Amino acid sequence: MLTDRPLLFLDVDGTLLPFGGAASPMGDDANPLLAGLDAEHGPRLAALPCDLVWATTWMHDANEVLAPRLGLPQLPVVDWPDDEDDGGRLHWKTRRLVEWATGRRFAWVDDEITDADRTWVAVNHSASALLHRVDPRRGLTGADYQAVAQWLNEEDL
Repeated sequence: MLTDRPLLFLDVDGTLLPFGGAASPMGDDANPLLAGLDAEHGPRLAALPCDLVWATTWMHDANEVLAPRLGLPQLPVVDWPDDEDDGGRLHWKTRRLVEWATGRRFAWVDDEITDADRTWVAVNHSASALLHRVDPRRGLTGADYQAVAQWLNEEDL
């Protein structure tokens, strides 16, 4: 089924799990990294007018560990090829995300996006794209959600 809704590629480490401390502790002894996961991300992400996709090294574990804690359904997952690092200036995810989007509009939130990624996507992706860098010390903030929502809403006009 084809859709006009844009995709939102979600990174986890540094984005949903900030490196600078926890907002609302949800961790456990088995996985202390989860202490930085804020349950409010779930409703905020679900309210965005887009299709959510995990774009993280957590891969399918994101659906097993994170989605239930956030109240999200099982989401599609970008599988990364074994040769993901091409040794270039681009982030190792960039080419694969453009390929995965197959011409659909997309937003990508990650803490490692650079201008090289933005330039490459602008030249190599036929639809519009927002590559939004998140501060890894804070993770996704209200300002980040506002920027993504504004882009999604402008694109719908």
